[in-house]
Amino acid sequence: MTTGKKITTIISVIVIAILAVICYYRYFFVFGEGVKAGELNYVVKKGYLFKTYEGKLIQSGIKSKQMGTLQNNEFEFSIANKQIAERMMKNSGKFYELHYKEYKSALPWRGFSVYVVDSILATRDVPQ
Repeated sequence: MTTGKKITTIISVIVIAILAVICYYRYFFVFGEGVKAGELNYVVKKGYLFKTYEGKLIQSGIKSKQMGTLQNNEFEFSIANKQIAERMMKNSGKFYELHYKEYKSALPWRGFSVYVVDSILATRDVPQ
């Protein structure tokens, strides 16, 4: 093997390794995880090629500093598996505590959101 081929091979391996690390960081590295709680607004199955479950949670209002108004917070998310999505569809409108993982970028087969719900911690009727 000539010196030129060795250098080309080494550079190619380094470039492929760097691209693999970048892809892992952007699409598979869990940037954060936590729990969100609120009233389930909807869960839908949608997509052109990859059908994924998407949902929205309405969190309780928070008093803003401007003129004492209430502000609603919405948490839009994708759902990791079918069983969780079906359970949520059957109990729409209830109060949920959801565990989620946050990624840097979305993947088509994982959903439209960077937030992916992987478990339901608690379900109860909406507090009055």
